[in-house]
Amino acid sequence: MLDIKFVRENPDAVRENITKKHQEDRLHLIDDVLELDEKWRKEKYAADGLRAKRNKVSEEINTFMKAGNKDGAKDLIQEAKEIPAAIKKSEEVEAALAEKIKEIMMQIPNMIHKSVPIGKDDSENVEIKAYGKIKEMKFEVKSHAELGEELGILDFETSGDVAGKGFYFMKGDLALLNMALINYARDFMLTKDFLYVEPPLMIRREALDAVYSTAEIEAMGYKIDGEDLYLIATSEHPLIAQFIGKTLNGKDLPVRQTGYSMCFRKEIGSHGIDEKGIYRTHQFNKQEMIVVCEPEDSYKWYDEMLKYSVELFKSLDIPFRVLECCSGDLADLKAKSCDLECWSPRRNEYFEVTSLTNMESAQARRLGIKIEKGGERYFAHTLNNTVIATSRALVAIMENNQQKDGTIKVPKVLVPYMCGKTVIGSVTSESATSKGGKK
Repeated sequence: MLDIKFVRENPDAVRENITKKHQEDRLHLIDDVLELDEKWRKEKYAADGLRAKRNKVSEEINTFMKAGNKDGAKDLIQEAKEIPAAIKKSEEVEAALAEKIKEIMMQIPNMIHKSVPIGKDDSENVEIKAYGKIKEMKFEVKSHAELGEELGILDFETSGDVAGKGFYFMKGDLALLNMALINYARDFMLTKDFLYVEPPLMIRREALDAVYSTAEIEAMGYKIDGEDLYLIATSEHPLIAQFIGKTLNGKDLPVRQTGYSMCFRKEIGSHGIDEKGIYRTHQFNKQEMIVVCEPEDSYKWYDEMLKYSVELFKSLDIPFRVLECCSGDLADLKAKSCDLECWSPRRNEYFEVTSLTNMESAQARRLGIKIEKGGERYFAHTLNNTVIATSRALVAIMENNQQKDGTIKVPKVLVPYMCGKTVIGSVTSESATSKGGKK
């Protein structure tokens, strides 16, 4: 959320920003909010005037009373009795206007960073760099869903009976590989001096309103009946929500945390559950990282967090690329963002696996997260980045590491987390552990 003062002083820049994001249908919001802001300021001026008048009348009454002139104070006393009601009425109008202003301000997108490429949608995102060599497979390439079902490590039919579409049973070595990714990602972030946190799996609406629009909450959020609670869509939300309404001491910054959680999304709409597999599901596992920092440090942290993602996925030895998100592909709170996409040999294209975002002060302003330093208070900058969404990483590993006999090679860095097992689906194994998969 932008500062209303910024909108008031820079309306043309805000309009230009909306146009760059190809959201021309929102241009009217600037005129709407400025009109309300003018009314609010007038009402505030009137309320302040009434308060000043109340104080002046009180002083005059005291002067008359001290002089023993009760008759002189009579009219003033009557006037003083009427002022509180007038102040209350003015404050109610002021509060109503402030609420309308906030409602509109929540719909005005954050200012994009000057480095963001201009484009209409994700089709115009810009490739920054590609990593890894795409393997030439001289056999029929299978999808991760086909591999999983043939090896008996993914079961969609039974999960459909138990929970419906968009869920799965993950079994044996694939379930172990999922846990290996979680543990590896945790240890990786610990080497970067991030505090490991396991957050609540439910969150209040107040926190969700700071990151999603009402429409997005309705499309994605699983609400708990009879409670002001939703199942979380990512650990980023409760991690950031720890600081709602708090003022952080500047000497304690930056806050660096990484959190693992299960995540839950309804995924209603154009990106809904439309195919068999684990790429887009209602329930998944995710490791996240967040940073709360000084405004002048946020882009240094943006670059650092991107380096972490590149380093982690390079270690998995999977072909991937980094895409800079263009203006039309930035959600309202994002000032700058990029995605990591892994290669799918089955689809012969890249697909998104992680996303890095700098929201500058927009999210902190919604949540009231401030910094106190040198006698000053100001809004913090917040950033978030997916360390790993295991289901999407599994898709990339299964498809890129499949072998002609239908088995799947385990990335070397994950072998220690797999009790030494190097292949999933093999009849023989270097490990004496139990095997999950058809023989």
